[in-house]
Amino acid sequence: MFFSGPQWFATLKGEMITPHALMATYAVGEIGNMLAQTGPVAKTVLLILLIFSLISWSIILAKWSSFRRARVQSGRFLRAFRKAIRLQDVSAVSEQFKPSPLVSVFEQGYEEYRRQTSGGGAPRNLSSIQRATQIAASEELTRMESRLPWLATTGAVTPFIGLFGTVWGIIDAFQGLGNAGAATLRAVAPGISEALITTAAGLFVAIPAVIAYNQFAQHLREFGARMDDFALEFLNAAENAAMTAPVASRGTQRVLD
Repeated sequence: MFFSGPQWFATLKGEMITPHALMATYAVGEIGNMLAQTGPVAKTVLLILLIFSLISWSIILAKWSSFRRARVQSGRFLRAFRKAIRLQDVSAVSEQFKPSPLVSVFEQGYEEYRRQTSGGGAPRNLSSIQRATQIAASEELTRMESRLPWLATTGAVTPFIGLFGTVWGIIDAFQGLGNAGAATLRAVAPGISEALITTAAGLFVAIPAVIAYNQFAQHLREFGARMDDFALEFLNAAENAAMTAPVASRGTQRVLD
């Protein structure tokens, strides 16, 4: 059977298979054969690398989704904060922007602000409000940094785990060469294939982890700068609220002080 066009097709069990699918099937089969021929040490190394890879990718996907939601909700919260006339109005709707780290900064600062103005009048100490926002920002950064050290550990350790498999494969290759008594390809091929597989596996695990760690570190720096800017913006709002407080209330507050 002949086919015209840019693609050639093969018929296997009544199904049409493209050359790309055939090449992928062949590659998977070759990799499976190489893994089946590896020794117990190489299999152990590959299993350890697989565990590192699964954990790393779960962290990467979870952090990517979390940071994406935090970025979107932070933009929405900032727009709502700047449109609000009173801090009480922002507090009433802040819960719906909860994935944003700015919400925690606002809630801590507003809690301190409300504690100081519980009797009416202007806040007595803006420095304590600033400290409350700084503590909240630090706590949010610590929370967002959770599990990221695992990515750094994966990027630093897995190449050396793969290198251990490489060294062990070379040792096996020399042992096979010594047992064969002649420098033949059949004698050294199994050990060399193990060495190449573990090396490639170590790099395959480490490279995505390093890239993801650097990207997330950049996102954390951006979130930290955004929280610092928002803390200053919140202090401005608190000062404006103090300036617009009723004169009588501020006079009463000075008498109470």
